[in-house]
Amino acid sequence: MSDFNRTSFATAATRTTTYDAALRAYMVQVYNFMGIALTISGAVALLVASSPALMQLFFGTPLAWVVMLAPLGFVFFFSYKMNSISATKAKSYLWIYSALMGLSLSTIFVIYTGTSIARVFFISASTFGAMSLYGYTTKKDLSGLGSFLMMGLIGLIIASLVNIFLKSSALEFALSIIGMLIFIGLTAYDTQRIKQTYYQVAGNTEMVSKAAVMGALSLYMDFINLFLMMLRFFGDRRN
Repeated sequence: MSDFNRTSFATAATRTTTYDAALRAYMVQVYNFMGIALTISGAVALLVASSPALMQLFFGTPLAWVVMLAPLGFVFFFSYKMNSISATKAKSYLWIYSALMGLSLSTIFVIYTGTSIARVFFISASTFGAMSLYGYTTKKDLSGLGSFLMMGLIGLIIASLVNIFLKSSALEFALSIIGMLIFIGLTAYDTQRIKQTYYQVAGNTEMVSKAAVMGALSLYMDFINLFLMMLRFFGDRRN
């Protein structure tokens, strides 16, 4: 009987170790995809911002509206098509989306100094990393927090649209602070949700790969929005 117990315990321990290793590999894949997407966005933004001709083409004509709305339209299209496409195509869509976002983000190099952009990027990365680690390691269920934050995000979007017409600096300041708090919280929530998704699809290689892409997309958007909110708050505008 004792030999049986030792064998059962060893088998269970081996399975747990294997499962944890697979989860870690999955999360590394999520962060790698996110890192590649951020690199693409940064490269496209720098390329466009450094070319007066491209800036004039994309932002000096009515094409500017297309550039600004394209990432939003494409992410809805991406989400809609996710269930019917392969993991390989899903990755391609992620790269396309990150390039479109980089094109849209190129204007920040005109508005803010390069030094402050770099500073805020590292502040954002540190904050994001800490909250993502919390979301991955905490035993607390963050689903309730996620629902609250999503309602806050909807309110933030509505208030931001209203402020386009009001042009209130005080409201913009308040929205920047609220936005930072929302995306800090969403980073932890999304990380935990991505981890839990793995448990649902483990064993299906194709679904695991697609889940990693969608997880990277979620964290990418959390980071970009956190960065933009912090840039509004901490960034130094050009004279």
